[in-house]
Amino acid sequence: MPDFDSFVVLAEMRTGSNFLESNLNALEGVRCHGEAFNPHFIGTPKDAPILGVTRAERDAAPLDLLERLRAAPGLNGFRYFGDHDPRLFEPLMAEPRIAKIVLTRNPADSYVSHRIAAATGQWKLTDARHQRAERIAFDATGFERHLARLQQAQLRIMGALQRGGQTAFYLDYEDLQDLDVLNGLAAWLGVEARLAALDRKLKKQNPESLSEKVENFDEMRAALARIDRFDLGRTPNFEPRRGPMVPSYLAPARAGLLCLPLKSGPEAALRDWLGALDGAPVLEGFTQKTLREWQAAHPGHRSFAVLRHPVARLHAAFCERILARGPGSFVQIRETLRQRHELPISAEANGPDPDPARHRAAFMAFIAFVKANLGGQTAIRVDAAWASQRALLQGIAEFECPDAILRETDLAHELPALAERAGLTPLPWAPAPEPHEAALDAIYDARIEAAVRAIYARDYARFGFGDWRATANGAG
Repeated sequence: MPDFDSFVVLAEMRTGSNFLESNLNALEGVRCHGEAFNPHFIGTPKDAPILGVTRAERDAAPLDLLERLRAAPGLNGFRYFGDHDPRLFEPLMAEPRIAKIVLTRNPADSYVSHRIAAATGQWKLTDARHQRAERIAFDATGFERHLARLQQAQLRIMGALQRGGQTAFYLDYEDLQDLDVLNGLAAWLGVEARLAALDRKLKKQNPESLSEKVENFDEMRAALARIDRFDLGRTPNFEPRRGPMVPSYLAPARAGLLCLPLKSGPEAALRDWLGALDGAPVLEGFTQKTLREWQAAHPGHRSFAVLRHPVARLHAAFCERILARGPGSFVQIRETLRQRHELPISAEANGPDPDPARHRAAFMAFIAFVKANLGGQTAIRVDAAWASQRALLQGIAEFECPDAILRETDLAHELPALAERAGLTPLPWAPAPEPHEAALDAIYDARIEAAVRAIYARDYARFGFGDWRATANGAG
């Protein structure tokens, strides 16, 4: 028998949570205290204290109320919606002795129900004679926002349960009319009491079909048909999450400008440009502590990251990390690629093969490896040198959201302007030619573009990359 000391109903508005609460309260020894952590009231709009805790006391110390609920006699719980006090979510979900009841409803039904309640002002019904009816106009954009919010909330709940090694008792709106299901919930909670009948003080507010409640029902049906319920067009993503990579950040010796470099981008040229701003070596090797100190010492500072076209970036990673033999190269990975992934290069290779055909074959083999690597199909780590730029930026954003995300092809205009906005004397961007561009230009074709695009589809979509050659020529 589960050993719970309290419970939570994880739900959203218009899912039947009031009806579920009334039936839980009909069980001897069980008490559901309404929306105990609603930021606009405590428990119910009457704002009555819960177990002696007032709304002001709850707002000041929400975990104190949670502990009081857990310690109270019997089995006490509450309803928790996605817009309730966010401070509660993680400690609530991390505690296995708090039973999780997940209540859901068909999103189209809950959307229409919410729209009707908002239009009529009637959120509960105890007497059918007082029902307020209203037909609403379906708004496709509003519904998609509603659906996205529900899906995000459910993913968040599921992820928290998985990470905590817990399970929940799942209920659908229709299950609330099944006495046996609700008694099954009582058994799962470890409650000895059972319901002899459903508590029906609360009445279903709008029992009509959707076609009777929605004035533009045909438009609604057409809009719902266009929604890709199974997200068939998604690009699967198996990349591991990345950290913010703070030690790689670069700053001029004195100026308040911070570069958040993405591996296999124009790092060396950016380091030179930043150093020239103050005529001194750049600051690097930050820790999170020293970076906070730098930020505090440079009020008004600006930060930026630079995107490189995925084809050029992957080619640079190949040349610098795999083909090269000097500092920063991946000697062990290179040998594993030669022996296990059929990378057609010699053991003595050092840089791109002067024969374009051989270099192209080697690069295509590396592309195939990276595709498998990012798909979680190899034993080799996903290195930042070829991780997607989207994943790198997500990791950076855990600590520092850049003021600007620039494209390498736009730096001649963007960097001086950014320096000026940071209160610095604008310095032209005139880097040395990219050392691997000629080798790439000699082998590039539509097949390489398509292969790289297949790997980094999210980067292409999110950042609007076109074909590499057009971008390199200033056309995209």
